[in-house]
Amino acid sequence: MTALSQLQPQALWQWFEQICAIPHPSKHEQALSEYIQAWAKDKQLELVEDKVGNLIIKKGATAGMENRKTVALQAHIDMVPQKNADKEHDFEKDPIEPYVDGEWVKARGTTLGADNGIGMASALAVLGSDDIAHGPLEVLLTIDEEAGMTGAFGLEAGYLDADILINTDSEQEGEIYMGCAGGVDAQISVPMVWQAPEQTNSTYTLTLSGLKGGHSGVNIHMGRGNANKLLARFLFNHADELAIELTNFTGGSLRNAIPREASVSFMLPSENVTKLETLAKAFQLLVREELAIADPGMEFVLTEVPAAKQVMSEDAQNTLIDLLNACPNGVIRMSDEVEGVTETSLNLGVISTEAESVEVLCLIRSLIDSGRDEVESVLTSLSNLAGCEVEFSGAYPGWKPDNSSPVMALVRETYESIYHKDPVIMVIHAGLECGLFKKPYPEMDMVSIGPTIRYPHSPDEKVLIETVGQYYTLLLAILERTPEKD
Repeated sequence: MTALSQLQPQALWQWFEQICAIPHPSKHEQALSEYIQAWAKDKQLELVEDKVGNLIIKKGATAGMENRKTVALQAHIDMVPQKNADKEHDFEKDPIEPYVDGEWVKARGTTLGADNGIGMASALAVLGSDDIAHGPLEVLLTIDEEAGMTGAFGLEAGYLDADILINTDSEQEGEIYMGCAGGVDAQISVPMVWQAPEQTNSTYTLTLSGLKGGHSGVNIHMGRGNANKLLARFLFNHADELAIELTNFTGGSLRNAIPREASVSFMLPSENVTKLETLAKAFQLLVREELAIADPGMEFVLTEVPAAKQVMSEDAQNTLIDLLNACPNGVIRMSDEVEGVTETSLNLGVISTEAESVEVLCLIRSLIDSGRDEVESVLTSLSNLAGCEVEFSGAYPGWKPDNSSPVMALVRETYESIYHKDPVIMVIHAGLECGLFKKPYPEMDMVSIGPTIRYPHSPDEKVLIETVGQYYTLLLAILERTPEKD
């Protein structure tokens, strides 16, 4: 037996271990989906796959609980694919390698996928059990939550009968979530003009790495470094004096993950290389001092590479550097209504150099629509000034808190009775799918709970073992106490 399969609750951890064994990054969940479907059919459970690929699995009530309200347990199938630079891993082919490290479960060099694999495992464990008391039960597993919420957007009315939905995507035991931020993607296209380089120049790649990264909603208020912004800042300060001619700017990998690494390739006069090394070392020390508490590990690595065939024109390069340096990033405003919660934020998530442009992908989040609109207007103005195109897409609504929610009261009272303390009722800055579910199911009462997960969306992701048991105990108690239908 592996270490994970010995953990309690055993059925949940066995499912999580199986989930880790089947690759399931966003947009590549089919293999895991097919495994779950085959299992559900073998268990003779009612199963539907909707037109976008969401799975809806239904199970009848245990004896004597047929008249209880129907509960849907909801999780997303996909995980964020992030790895350390020195880790050889193909997320579409290779399994995640989980292991126990003291009180935590971690993964070797990659994201763990506890977000939302633990929630999915808990729902499947309930479906597979013969001795858990519950009323009519549904499990909704959505696709592509991390890369665009495709499954939640595509969910239609008529598939679910549930009166109550329990989202399992929260990441702090003892906190009950009753609302979340909405968001929208912003893609800025910086036009590129290419020209021949000076043949006497040397070509280098400068890589900025060592940052913590993390979830662009959950961790955005922690002051961590953004690799894209830091590298743009270095270029703004020193590109001219070093006579740098850029050939490439690449940074980040997901719009909803704080960028941990970024790199630029460029040509510069050979006599300026020593000065570059000095300035890079000084900037590294400066950033480490600035981020000494929040994110102290930033480092620069300079590597000589084969000579480039083309470089950005001076105007195109200046426009790119100025735009990246001026682009807002991080917390825009804290909430007045919910103390300690970010109201509006922006994550400058991904930069990629294409043949005709450099593409800059950001994610705007806000608890209020006007906050999102304000940041959209700022990026539009910035793009207009820079002569760039900006496109907004994939907007999703927030989940408005309902203080009179019966399921919220049920979860709070159940938690108090088990643990003899009050849970914390929260609104989260991250995007949960609940807001989108309200469109096809406006009368459904919703709440979100989960175990303690640290550093989601980064290779440092880990889940606190004790809290998985606490979360599962709470979940089973809620199912047992679900009230009768009106």
